[in-house]
Amino acid sequence: MQTRTERFHGNITNELSENIEQIKIYLAQTEDLILTEIKSNNFHYAIMYLETMVNKESLQSFIIEPLLKENTGEEENTIKVYEMKKSSKISTIGESLLDGFCLILRENCSFGLLAAAPESLGRSIQEPENEQVINGPHDGFVESLNTNVYLLRKRIRSHQFKVKYFVLGNITNTKVAMVFIDSLANRSLVEEIEKRISLINVDHLQSTGSLEELIEENPFTPFPQILNTERPDRAVSYLLEGKVCIIVDGNPTVAILPITFFSFYQSPDDYNHRWLIGSFFRIVRVLSFIIAISLPAIYIAIVSYHSEVLPMGILYSIRVSLEFVPFPPLIEAFTMQIILELLKEAAIRLPSPIAQTIGIVGGLVIGTAVVEAHLVSNTMIVVIGLTAIASFVAPVSEMGTSARLLGFPTMIAASIFGFFGITLTLMCIFMHLCKLQAFGIPYFSPLAPFRKEDLKDIFIRLPIWKLNTRPTNAKPKKLLQQGSSRVWKKK
Repeated sequence: MQTRTERFHGNITNELSENIEQIKIYLAQTEDLILTEIKSNNFHYAIMYLETMVNKESLQSFIIEPLLKENTGEEENTIKVYEMKKSSKISTIGESLLDGFCLILRENCSFGLLAAAPESLGRSIQEPENEQVINGPHDGFVESLNTNVYLLRKRIRSHQFKVKYFVLGNITNTKVAMVFIDSLANRSLVEEIEKRISLINVDHLQSTGSLEELIEENPFTPFPQILNTERPDRAVSYLLEGKVCIIVDGNPTVAILPITFFSFYQSPDDYNHRWLIGSFFRIVRVLSFIIAISLPAIYIAIVSYHSEVLPMGILYSIRVSLEFVPFPPLIEAFTMQIILELLKEAAIRLPSPIAQTIGIVGGLVIGTAVVEAHLVSNTMIVVIGLTAIASFVAPVSEMGTSARLLGFPTMIAASIFGFFGITLTLMCIFMHLCKLQAFGIPYFSPLAPFRKEDLKDIFIRLPIWKLNTRPTNAKPKKLLQQGSSRVWKKK
């Protein structure tokens, strides 16, 4: 007698009723498994499918109706679907049913015919709300893996564009695609990423963030080591630098790796505007990182230890606002930072109209109330407001959140040691950035290690006709990306 496990991994037989029962057992007797039996001439067919995964119109028009007219026994030539395959393994048939296939079993036949008729429900392509740009494309990734690969292929029409699939999760069987350009991506980098993904053994994988945690090599650093984007044009730009994209089915974000610190402060708008404008905003963003980390700490240090650095007029204004505040500056800053995070989280979780009300009214009411109650000084409200704006400047919100988190230890150090504490904390942060590596690539490249040739697209963006070589941080196979682009001027 066959055991349950043997039956799951066995083959179907010539007995139609037994085959139907094995498929039902494999799929745990689920009630959305539909069985339809039809007789056509001298043939007896059993059609099995998951009604939640199959398009009913395609099933009726391209599978059932042709079978009703079948009289030759060659069903694969009669059924009109874009994909069809044969299988006799119960496990293969069950997995195909979960992918939207329809199973056709025939009496006295030891194999099943699988015809594709999947239901294609999903969100339409639209501009991502988290990464909006002024100029440039306004399409974004969606939850469908195939659609996301299409958005990349539409922009890179090259025979070197390569896709490699994985299936992760013993229960969820989530499809994951690794995308890269074979002629550019470093072979050792691709093999390392492929090895890390293939060694994952989990029951479920539901998001790109979960995959990121499973393959990153420094899980305790506050800095993100993989860039997640919803913009196809951004993903394409990194593919053309020799980097790798990871797409998880069911997620509208694409992971790009390896990545460096300065990539989080680059925006597609930098390349859609003229280079002077793009460079100006690039510098503003990089400076915002320092402001988000150190501005509250600088205020605490000045008020507590170094008031002599301020002009007398400004110092008098600050002292007046602090006269009736019963708490030390550190408690003020911590309280306002936590209130800021609470308002941000509330705005994210609530419906859009209510979120706008909470953000504006909540901020104004709470800010005014705490000042009038002499719980927080006016200057602290200004400092925390500037800090929040500086952290929100980052094109990737995850880096802005990391900057705000790093502000807490910097404030503690400033309250104990003053300017020396700020200097010490910033030194530790930058030492950590210099030491950090992501997939074998220096995270703070091209500053550590210093690469002069890569500085042309870091703090400023040189004109496009000057960007003749690719960044060397991902070690692409081919460094030259364009020849002389302004030959017309020489002529």
